[in-house]
Amino acid sequence: MAGEMKFRRIRLRNWKNFRNADVEIPDRLFLVGPNGCGKSNFLDAFRFLKDLTSKGGGFEEAVGLRGGMRAIRCLAARRQTDVEIAVDVQEGGDGPLWSYRLVLGQNGDGRGPVRPYVLEECVSRADETILRRPDEEDMGDRERLTQTHMEQVSVNSRFRRLAEFFRSINSLNILHQPVHDPKGSVGLHDDPFGGDFLRSIDREPGDLRESRLKLIEQALRIAVPQFTDLEATHDEDGAPHLRAKFRHWRPQDAWQTEEQFSDGTLRLIRLLWVATTGRGPLLLEEPEISLHPGIVRVLPQMLARVRRPANNQTFLSTHSPELLRDEGIGLDETLLLLLKAESMEIAPAGSFSDVRNLLDGGISLDDIVIPKTEPSCSDRLSWIADF
Repeated sequence: MAGEMKFRRIRLRNWKNFRNADVEIPDRLFLVGPNGCGKSNFLDAFRFLKDLTSKGGGFEEAVGLRGGMRAIRCLAARRQTDVEIAVDVQEGGDGPLWSYRLVLGQNGDGRGPVRPYVLEECVSRADETILRRPDEEDMGDRERLTQTHMEQVSVNSRFRRLAEFFRSINSLNILHQPVHDPKGSVGLHDDPFGGDFLRSIDREPGDLRESRLKLIEQALRIAVPQFTDLEATHDEDGAPHLRAKFRHWRPQDAWQTEEQFSDGTLRLIRLLWVATTGRGPLLLEEPEISLHPGIVRVLPQMLARVRRPANNQTFLSTHSPELLRDEGIGLDETLLLLLKAESMEIAPAGSFSDVRNLLDGGISLDDIVIPKTEPSCSDRLSWIADF
């Protein structure tokens, strides 16, 4: 099963904000940094691998979704035009290590449309090289380099397990919420912004759907005042909906459908639904948005418990001191993004001696890393009317 595999390292070169990054990957990651520093771009490297291997996706589609090579390439790369993503993946608890490396560029001869090309693609397992491109066939037919072997079932049989693992990545961007129009989700699949959320619930096999909704229902009874029941339903046109019952002053409790849910309620439902998929790594962007601080403080524990049966990884970005207040979060699980020269540095919090010293001195993690990563002149925003 793909869930038995885990990312253990990622290396990025010239990828968006990152001139060079080399990061070890534990089972959980908490990305902390100022606005616009590259937290989403870091997570997007994993999404790129998913898009690369998804049905209807592929190399050109994955690059095109991101605005082409110019949008992907780090501005600090200057004359270096290639971009590299490399990952190490552990098979099982102590199984062999897979490595995948992809270097991409674009044609630069000025003839025809600009297209992305595979400059290098390598796969190894336990130090055995399984794939190395370009090969002789690629050199004889350059059109082959517009596709990766990772995305092609006709040639990836020896490393298809790795492709399936990339495809199993789940992503949820809490910042966007096109959930209220189920008819607008036609044609969407695995949309990180939630456009196909209601249809993804509807597609789930009945027994599994009901068990997952029951788990979410238990959480909502704790988190949402007066909530009692949650169920999946359809309207007269067959479009999927969610509806929830709330205790009400009337004799019969009041039912509401998802368009009447508060942002916080709907986002908590989405978060828990994606977290309970039982599939591969989960990418979350600022899951604290619209949630009460009391709920945010227990999010790390809640996610750990609902993810534990499948033993899958969770990577999330956050600005929340409440979320980082969880004492179970380790220094090796917390990645800090700091501006260095022309690109971003990303490193575990434990690699900074001042962070370790402050933590040993009894200062909480949130009180250390939030100030360390905030803009140096953020206090000047209060003077904006004086400019």
